[in-house]
Amino acid sequence: MPTTAAGAGPAAPAGVDDFAPDRPYRISASVSVRPESFGALVYDFTTRRLSFLKTRPLVAVVEGLADHPDVHGALDAAEVPAAQREQYLKALAGLARAGTIKQRETP
Repeated sequence: MPTTAAGAGPAAPAGVDDFAPDRPYRISASVSVRPESFGALVYDFTTRRLSFLKTRPLVAVVEGLADHPDVHGALDAAEVPAAQREQYLKALAGLARAGTIKQRETP
């Protein structure tokens, strides 16, 4: 599973005040995602930080964030099982803290 994983539900994992899975997100403009056999390499051109998404399902969720009204929609579209959603939410919260994903404005 990814260094950060996700889960379902209206609230963010405990201790993560700034991540709101009921809000829309997207990959940060300064971030490039390169798919790999294990998942993906993620490079932030601003911070020069290289990180990894350790599973293809997590890559699908991250890449699909911009296509859905909230994080839960991206998890649904990627068919993340309910039993794994909390893990994915934690992963996405970590990606948000790192600046890999950002909350986007709603029109």
